[in-house]
Amino acid sequence: MIATGNEVLAKTRLQDFSRVATERVDDAAEAVGRIFCPHQLTPVNRSEADFFALHNCAGYDGFSVNYVAYGGSVAINPGCLDRFFLLQLPLHGSAAIRTAAREVTTRPRHSASLLSPTIPTEMIWRGDCAQLILLLDRKLVEHRAAALGGVAVRPVEFEPEVMLTGSLGQTLTAKIDQLITLAEQLGPRKSLSAVAAAEWREALLDALLDGQRHSLSAAIDTFNGRAETQPAALKRARAYLETRATEPLDLAELAGIAGTGIRALQLGFRRHFGATVTEMLLDIRLAQLNARLKTARPGERIVDIAFELGFTHLSRMASAYRAKFGESPKATLQRLS
Repeated sequence: MIATGNEVLAKTRLQDFSRVATERVDDAAEAVGRIFCPHQLTPVNRSEADFFALHNCAGYDGFSVNYVAYGGSVAINPGCLDRFFLLQLPLHGSAAIRTAAREVTTRPRHSASLLSPTIPTEMIWRGDCAQLILLLDRKLVEHRAAALGGVAVRPVEFEPEVMLTGSLGQTLTAKIDQLITLAEQLGPRKSLSAVAAAEWREALLDALLDGQRHSLSAAIDTFNGRAETQPAALKRARAYLETRATEPLDLAELAGIAGTGIRALQLGFRRHFGATVTEMLLDIRLAQLNARLKTARPGERIVDIAFELGFTHLSRMASAYRAKFGESPKATLQRLS
């Protein structure tokens, strides 16, 4: 048991999802670095005797919710995050964040930080700082922003300070709390359904890209918001794909379900989802494969699960899976077994 402050312990979230609990600085930097990204971690102002690190993480398809706390005050230097965006909502203590062009200080009920993967970042967490952290896959954000703005996919860089007293801050605080509560109710042995995970991704992406200024905000404004509202036809089509993902794709049938023409359906998917119908189906199947591997019974084979989910080319499946999740299907199965 780590001897942390009673107030920090009392507010710990996602306790059943513990990934890191240590009083050793090197162990914390190495373990947390595996979950997020490699970084420098250094206690400041106090001796290492005051240090502790807690990291609880519930991961889903394309995003994760995390509770992270450090004892005392620590300097964190991750450089560029590269693969993801981080929304950090402080619960206790404070954090000073320095990016390439901005310096912000966040504290509970006042302000949060939103870190972009292409901007170098340094942080100091003070006063037994504890934060709720939303991690969003970089590809998800960039493809959605490009689709909303009617432009080619490119890096997205957010204004790093999110005021928690404003409408966006209140919305994000409520959504993250709701998502974490849901994760706590499900527990680490259950996951969100593919449909629920997709709905959460949509809600989080829409909130951030519509509510916080970023490098493609002007392009989205110029595009007159045509991609901000998802038509009912596309919702029907996506929901149908999610429930029939194991079956061969029939564009004519899918267009009929959506109540639109095939060409209109294809254009709608590109504009609103930043992906073709085939790419969306592959993404859904990969999400389902990942969920199945995480709950696989002893002796279940990857090839059997893959065929059940509609994959016919195993080498292409493995390549797509690695590109999406950063590891092979075999590595996922072994890591969680």
